[in-house]
Amino acid sequence: MAEQKAAQLLLDHLDLLTSLESAKPVLDLACGDGRNGLLLAESGVDVVFADKSESALAEVDTHLIAASLPGSCWEVDLEVADINPLAERQFSAILGFRYLHRPLFPALIAATMPTGLVVYETFTTENRHFGRPNNPDFLLRPGELEAIFHGWEIIHSFEGIFKNPERAVAQIIARKPGIADTL
Repeated sequence: MAEQKAAQLLLDHLDLLTSLESAKPVLDLACGDGRNGLLLAESGVDVVFADKSESALAEVDTHLIAASLPGSCWEVDLEVADINPLAERQFSAILGFRYLHRPLFPALIAATMPTGLVVYETFTTENRHFGRPNNPDFLLRPGELEAIFHGWEIIHSFEGIFKNPERAVAQIIARKPGIADTL
């Protein structure tokens, strides 16, 4: 297991991700040390760990190999202007934690297969009261996350303050409509 504990949101809803019926992998977006994706890999889920940090991915890859876990690493800069890094890729679910690059959301939505899940948690504008991040480019506005996934089945949604440490976050678990659902 990764050194840090996986996000509580993921721990609370692990069954949703371990019971996916797709052969497509789960994408751990901007994965850093991989703590969230590694939890899934340890449960037998195939995970693609995406990050621009070669050193972080090397550590994730070492863990995958040492523990014989399903998964692969993908070194990618998700913030290159005018390039869709997720083009022609499909995932059964996409995880996003503590990361916000608004121009990526249309690509993220397109890369989630029908009936696939998005599990997302990041900081809100209220986080300015608690410290970093405090740049509005990296903070969700009230209701923004739910608005992005309008039309999807919202399985879980939360906006508010967590303690220990104090932080203001928005969370969502949303299921993309299936082809039959959009007719």
